[in-house]
Amino acid sequence: MTTHEKEQLRIWVESWKKTGPELERMRHEEIRNADTREAIESLDSAFKSALLHFPPVPDSGLVEQQKLFLRMLP
Repeated sequence: MTTHEKEQLRIWVESWKKTGPELERMRHEEIRNADTREAIESLDSAFKSALLHFPPVPDSGLVEQQKLFLRMLP
């Protein structure tokens, strides 16, 4: 890594040290101010479409998981 690349990396890290906490503060503020009812209503049609195209299976997948684990045994 060249000296120039190291300097660019240092600048990038310092920038994120300053920017990261502000982005986190903004994220928390957006979460606090979110309208949950509106969000659920806006996703309702996408959820119904997913259920239509990918109906839930009647089992949890645990049996398939156990079969995979058995195949991994020595």
